[in-house]
Amino acid sequence: MACKTCHVGAFLSYPHVAEEISKKAETLGCNECHAQESFRVEAQVAKSVHSKNLKDNFTCSTCHDPHVVASAKKLGSVHKLVAQDNAMCMECHNSDKKFAEFGGKVLPDKKRPDIDKIHEWLPNTQRHWQAARCIDCHTPPVKANASLSVSHEILNKDKAQKNCSTCHAQDSALRTGLYRHIKETEAKEMGFANAAFLRNSYVVGATRNIYLDLLGLIMVGGTIGGVSLHGLLRILAARRRKS
Repeated sequence: MACKTCHVGAFLSYPHVAEEISKKAETLGCNECHAQESFRVEAQVAKSVHSKNLKDNFTCSTCHDPHVVASAKKLGSVHKLVAQDNAMCMECHNSDKKFAEFGGKVLPDKKRPDIDKIHEWLPNTQRHWQAARCIDCHTPPVKANASLSVSHEILNKDKAQKNCSTCHAQDSALRTGLYRHIKETEAKEMGFANAAFLRNSYVVGATRNIYLDLLGLIMVGGTIGGVSLHGLLRILAARRRKS
């Protein structure tokens, strides 16, 4: 995409001098190209905790740097997508300077919360942050056929998802969110449910294998059956000795 696609106006020199930038630079808004998406997103953003607290200080470019942000399909790797999206959140929520720049304008007495302390309840916190995005827990779930893979309604900590089985289950929410851009040729490969997950990580409870599940049931059933049979034989043997 050329610079002039977004930055309308002629410049006589490069690097651009301050006079040219202030007089001639006109940057088109995101909705000029993303009109359809913006229509859906605006209603979600209006209910977002950021919009309620920061109002006009919070815009698309607050999170999405148009010069560097890339779509999930272009990134290709789930790990790259997680790193990119989490960096958007951490740029403010892990920086006193950035948090004060945005949050301080509206809430001057509010201090930046300690991210590590807030997430102490989450087992293996750092591992989760490397494998999942903040928005996977801090947004409402999306339907499989939804036009957008993630909601822009950012939830506060009280409404954030804390139910492990939301992701760690065969019907994992990650299928319609984080892993949505990965097209699975089949619902199952080599007996694994959510086979797309295996290319990037193993999600306990979600990356299940029907053959291993069957083997596990046989082993559990065999153990129970063996113990029961052993107990029955001991009872019969004891009765025979008494008689």
